Amino acid sequence: MNIVKTIDGSHVSIVLDGFLDTNTSAELKQAVEMDVTPDMDLTIDCAKVEYVSSAGLRVFLATHKKFAAAKGLVIKNVNDTVKEVLSLTGFDGILNVQ
Repeated sequence: MNIVKTIDGSHVSIVLDGFLDTNTSAELKQAVEMDVTPDMDLTIDCAKVEYVSSAGLRVFLATHKKFAAAKGLVIKNVNDTVKEVLSLTGFDGILNVQ
């Protein structure tokens, strides 16, 4: 998994590339926690994510909960495979997926 994080004022953009699974979900969690506060606007770009496991979903949910009280979390550019996982698990009704 390749993770690129950009902070521009109060906006944080995280671009993921690869598999978000048990082996890589801790990397995303660390990227979200380092230098990012809940009052910031967070976007996770999943255009190049090939697979999301339950471990990746847990990081999405924990991040959503952390940011829900303020500006929130946006997950964007999900492909059909990731979209199906989010749909089957009901996460598409919880997360702001664009």
